[in-house]
Amino acid sequence: MPTLNLDIVVLPTFNVYNMAVVDNSTYPTEPPVITSPTIQISVPNFGLVTLTDGFVPQETNVYNSTDLEITTAGNECALPDGIYTIKYSIFPHNSPYYVQKTIMRIDKLQEKYDNAFMQLDLMECDKAIKAQQMSNLMSVYFFIQGAVAAANNCATAKAGQLYSQADRMLDYLNNCDCGNFTNNFIINFQ
Repeated sequence: MPTLNLDIVVLPTFNVYNMAVVDNSTYPTEPPVITSPTIQISVPNFGLVTLTDGFVPQETNVYNSTDLEITTAGNECALPDGIYTIKYSIFPHNSPYYVQKTIMRIDKLQEKYDNAFMQLDLMECDKAIKAQQMSNLMSVYFFIQGAVAAANNCATAKAGQLYSQADRMLDYLNNCDCGNFTNNFIINFQ
C-alpha cells in the first residue's frame, strides 16, 4: 500500500497567459480520500493567493491571471515573470500535510528570446556578423539559465540580476535593425 507523499510539478505551457500545476502525489488509498485540498501561489509583485476550490487532486490544474486574482474575468493578461512559491496542502485526519516548491517563471523573457532568435538571419552572407549574433544570443541564453539556476538554489537576488541582464540584452537585440552587434558589449556590460 503506498504512503502519502505530496508532490506538485509545474509544467511548461509555452504560453505567457497560463501556468500548469500537476498533482504528482501518491495517496494511500485509491481513490484517494482528500480533505480540503488547497493551493497557495505567491505571485511576484501581486502577493499570495489562496485557492481552496482551485486545485483538483490527481489532475493538471491550469491558472490564468483571473484565477491568480491579478485581473477580472475577460481581462486576462500575461502572467508576470519572476519567482513563484507554490504550496499544496491537504488535511486528512485533521493533520496538515503540504509540499512547497519555488520556481522561476521566465515565459515572457523566453518569448523575447524567441523573437530575437527568429530575427537572426541564419543565411547571412557575412559570417562575422552571423557569428556575433549567435554569440550574443548564447550569452543571453546563459543569463536566462543562470537566473533559473539561481532561483532553484534560493539565490533570489542573483536570479533577479541575471534575469534583468538577459532582459536588457534582449531589448537591445530586438530593437537593433543595423545587423551589426559589435556594440553589444558596450551597451550590455557597462
